[in-house]
Amino acid sequence: MQALADVDITVDRGEIFGIIGRSGAGKSTLLRTVNLLESPTSGSVTVDGVEMTTLSAAELRRARHSIGMIFQHFNLLSSRTVFDNVALPLELAGMARAEIGRTVEPLLDLVGLADKRDRYPAELSGGQKQRVGIARALASKPKVLLSDEATSALDPETTTQILHLLGDINRRLGLTIVLITHEIAVIKEICHKVAVMEGGRVIEQGPVFDIFAHPKHPTTRSFVDPVINRGIPDSLRDRLAPQPGLGSNPVLRITFTGEKATTPVISAISRRLNLDLNIWHGQIDEIQGAPFGTLVVEALGDAAKVDAAIALVKENNLGVEVLGHALPANH
Repeated sequence: MQALADVDITVDRGEIFGIIGRSGAGKSTLLRTVNLLESPTSGSVTVDGVEMTTLSAAELRRARHSIGMIFQHFNLLSSRTVFDNVALPLELAGMARAEIGRTVEPLLDLVGLADKRDRYPAELSGGQKQRVGIARALASKPKVLLSDEATSALDPETTTQILHLLGDINRRLGLTIVLITHEIAVIKEICHKVAVMEGGRVIEQGPVFDIFAHPKHPTTRSFVDPVINRGIPDSLRDRLAPQPGLGSNPVLRITFTGEKATTPVISAISRRLNLDLNIWHGQIDEIQGAPFGTLVVEALGDAAKVDAAIALVKENNLGVEVLGHALPANH
């Protein structure tokens, strides 16, 4: 059985690239191939222009200094202070104690733990422990930071704080970050691009805004729909039929992106065509700083007017799809 098959992704320098999938999708294995903790049986792994699979053991150890990693369960040494946990990779690399101090102190400031330098892990909250893990991963001044479900053991508020910290580090240091998660909200919060995995394969990938706005694969839609409320309530879904019937009306989902998310396009179309649009469900959100909205409407009119409305929606560069046909409420 193959853990990964036909995986082809490119992570650009300085971006935050997310990999999402359910348990067993292969995302952890994929992440671990970046620093060759898992060795692929075929293919190549190139990090910062270096083909990792061709390196000798000594060369691989040196190459891994430029790849930091943070973990779900922190992996801190309980007998070492915050300072000494962060200093550990530098000690193992043979750095002088004075130089270690000059390296670690700014990192503790960066992650907001300067006042906790002499505390032990048992004295820290989960979020503080993860901040120590992040500082430790940055100690060797890596070019790439790998995040292995780094927020899944944290509560929602702490998760948001850690994600904001990672975003800040990405912007301030220009650090490339590759993170895996099973939570689409994490992808929405900080990632620039995303790859969706299932069964050891990448089934969809691209810029986060595009994936959220136009998810193509059913698995991707199952991740995205609950977060941006693309779905419709069950009570309304029960009224939908796949084909038109006596007294039914088409139900449209219209997707607003960019500037169009806040303009009154729908009301203008309704007035122009004298077409009633019964709003079923809607929401405006923000993805990567750009407005994004969905509106589910029942079009009450003859087929020609509905077709004209769909054409006008497309002319305004909005997305539109027919979800089904609404049966009468008393059906």
